[in-house]
Amino acid sequence: MNKTAKYLLWFLVFDAVVAGAYFGYRAISRGGAPDVEEFPWVTIDEYFEPRNDVERFIKTDAENRAALPVYIRDYGANEKILKRFVGKHFARPSANVVSMFFKGLDGWMLVDIKYKAGNEREVVRTVLYVFQNKQWIVGDTGSLLK
Repeated sequence: MNKTAKYLLWFLVFDAVVAGAYFGYRAISRGGAPDVEEFPWVTIDEYFEPRNDVERFIKTDAENRAALPVYIRDYGANEKILKRFVGKHFARPSANVVSMFFKGLDGWMLVDIKYKAGNEREVVRTVLYVFQNKQWIVGDTGSLLK
């Protein structure tokens, strides 16, 4: 092997080691997504006192449908949980993608909602609420990847 080929080979090996170390460090330092079990289920019934506008909306909607009690798991604006969300409009979005989709976005929130359907079947849905034009609206519905 001539000198040029040896230098090229050593250069490629060195680049592969550096790239592997970089991506390994990023994977370790970023940490995994938080476990959804870290967020407790909260029971919304007629005695529940809402802590924010989204909980107030969920309680009012459940009262109007006579669907109380409803259980929610509020993830807030947790970006790691958002990366696990798959809905009708989004598939594992980042906060930047959500803000580009909704012009004038002032905030967002992910909430799991669990309730019993008319045939006593338990339904769990993940809802992305967005705060746009001074009001909370449903931005998307779907589920979280495991």
